[in-house]
Amino acid sequence: MKQEFSRHEIDAPDAPQTVHRRYSQGIEIRNVSRTLHISGQIPVEADGARPSDFKAQARLAWRNVERQLAAAGMSLDDLVKVTVFLAGYEYRDENAAVRFEVMGDRMVALSTVIAGPYDPAWLIEIEAIAAA
Repeated sequence: MKQEFSRHEIDAPDAPQTVHRRYSQGIEIRNVSRTLHISGQIPVEADGARPSDFKAQARLAWRNVERQLAAAGMSLDDLVKVTVFLAGYEYRDENAAVRFEVMGDRMVALSTVIAGPYDPAWLIEIEAIAAA
């Protein structure tokens, strides 16, 4: 008999707690049949167009994550780990606002790294892991 895929949030009570509480310290996946590792998605359209302001870039990078998920027959509901790379600390709050807008109540394991993306015109890059 096939076992169903399940996901469990892990937040050790004796470890530091998160400040922004819209993510989980860990996500345990049981009985997964597929995983998708998504390379860093950049704030650029297929035709090369790139918005200049941070929020528009963040929304576009998330849209590109969603495009990769859809190509694998998955959705944002299947994300388990997200790493966001920001060009600077000053984008921290805008990044969180867009992530909350896109992810809603979905909980994932999350890391945010302040490190300039590959192209200096990019203010954000997002990589992710999904499981189904």
